Amino acid sequence: MKYAGRLAAVAVVGALSLAACGTDNNAPGGGTTAASAPAAGNDNGLSGTIQAAGSSAQANAITEWTKNFTATNSGVTINYQPSGSGAGVQSFIQGTVSFAGSDSALKPEEAPQADARCKTGKAINIPMVTGPIAVVYNLPGVEGLQLSPKTLAGIFNSKIVKWDDATIKAENPDAKLPSTPIQAFHRSDESGTSDNFTKFLKATGGWAYEPAKAWPAEAKGQGAKGSDGIASSIKDTEGAISYVELSFAENSSLQKAKVANGANEYVELTPESAAKTIESAQIKGTGNDLALSIDYATKTAGAYPIVLVTYEITCEKGLPADQSKVVKAFLTYTASDEGQSALKELGYAPLAGTLLTKVRSAVEAIS
Repeated sequence: MKYAGRLAAVAVVGALSLAACGTDNNAPGGGTTAASAPAAGNDNGLSGTIQAAGSSAQANAITEWTKNFTATNSGVTINYQPSGSGAGVQSFIQGTVSFAGSDSALKPEEAPQADARCKTGKAINIPMVTGPIAVVYNLPGVEGLQLSPKTLAGIFNSKIVKWDDATIKAENPDAKLPSTPIQAFHRSDESGTSDNFTKFLKATGGWAYEPAKAWPAEAKGQGAKGSDGIASSIKDTEGAISYVELSFAENSSLQKAKVANGANEYVELTPESAAKTIESAQIKGTGNDLALSIDYATKTAGAYPIVLVTYEITCEKGLPADQSKVVKAFLTYTASDEGQSALKELGYAPLAGTLLTKVRSAVEAIS
């Protein structure tokens, strides 16, 4: 992949990671059975089956991790389906999965329910990978499209409806913009990617609605399910625009817009430019809860502003012992050098630095 070299460079400068996990509850009755051996990243004595559900933005990562992990832990099965962050969190709260992948941390109203599910402990947000959200479009002959947050808010709020609108022309004076109608696509399922994208629009573009995993019906537009559905819709629809995690944009060879940051600098999306925004993220959780706060209005030179963090949400304590052994072993692997390095060829950048150290400590605390 053309970004492989740059992804390695991001690791050197201390970028966090792209991608995340999501998996699905498809066991009868929803339960999880597992484990008769001590947890370890690679342990041929480990056995059991776990269910997980959540973020589709990181489906490529979880698939690769599962393949590699089960190759050296042949007694383990990890059932995964990218059902969306909202569905994953609800499945975790209901106790039908052992961990959820979510592109946003537990919300204040969700945390007590998640804690109650853990019974003897609390639910924790563990960032396993992070990455930028690409603004993707299908407009033949128009490369390097430049869009400000305010213009993006107008497009996705159905206020700007033609590609040759004066607002878009002003931001792209050298582009030959057609009068093609804009086909704005959003996630039809509850999605952490939507949550993060609308957080960006709210913080920087005057978005009229509260950020949420569910797309606001008032904003209209066309829905597509999952990151795969968004990528396919953009590829098949001339005049389309949407938002999707970088690896899906890369895998589908989609056009990516330059997005203005807080310094009004139009920035091309690369792992390095996204890393500059991630580097300023602050940990707002306590203890082993590593929920992060991102500055979407960053004024850092060369920083691409639309990024997300995908968390593995699980119980620090309180999972049944058979479940916790397998979850701990799997997350130990995903946070290892081997697990993080496996992401490079998929369009993801490894976790690094202090955050990675904290992630490993949080995983170690699972019991």
